[in-house]
Amino acid sequence: MTHTQIDTLTSWLDEARSAVFFGGAGVSTASGIPDFRSAAGLYASQGRGGRSPEYMLSHECLMNEPAEFFTFHRQNLVHPDAQPNRAHTGLAELERQARMTAVVTQNIDGLHQKAGSQVVHELHGSVQRYYCLGRGHHQFTLEQIPDSPVVPICPDCGAMIRPDVVLYGEMLDDDVVDAAVTAVRQADVLLVGGTSLNVYPAAGLLHYYRGDRLALVNLTETPMDYQADLVIHSPIDEVIGQVCDRLFV
Repeated sequence: MTHTQIDTLTSWLDEARSAVFFGGAGVSTASGIPDFRSAAGLYASQGRGGRSPEYMLSHECLMNEPAEFFTFHRQNLVHPDAQPNRAHTGLAELERQARMTAVVTQNIDGLHQKAGSQVVHELHGSVQRYYCLGRGHHQFTLEQIPDSPVVPICPDCGAMIRPDVVLYGEMLDDDVVDAAVTAVRQADVLLVGGTSLNVYPAAGLLHYYRGDRLALVNLTETPMDYQADLVIHSPIDEVIGQVCDRLFV
């Protein structure tokens, strides 16, 4: 990243009144959570018998092999000791300063809320929330899910408890998508960070942006770089950290 790039983004966010952040797995790598596509990421892991991560985290696996599903889920998606990094805390501060109106995230770790962000649209749900498959859909937090038995059972109705995340083979929540689209459409600055923009339909949200201050921050090129008004190939936590250091001195 260059000083000119940081100066530009700082100026945009300083003037913003309805900025929106759209982020992916790269936002949480500095918190010790591997992204899906790195050598150490989820796609490099496999379930027993060489089964793919896509299957292990699918609706089919949850229904047909729940013990296998929850073992893989706990080992690969739940990171209870992870803490927000400079990207999370900086975005929360931008919201407190009335410059940012929403965070739209593909992540399921809950670190944006832990950092203090109030308006977070979680496209793929959260491992911090669970609900049972019984008629009552009883709600639980991650802390309420015991390590044993492997497949958690609702104490109220005896039904299986599942994570409130979007699994392979499931649709995104329409209300969450609608809220994210509205936020992006109304944004005066759209900051995109830590995402390859290869996962649809989430990546398609960028097409709803109407403004001329689209900033893409990612370690590598994305398919949308050519449409951006500013492109920075650097870690998102470092970029947001430098911007916030200038804004909030």
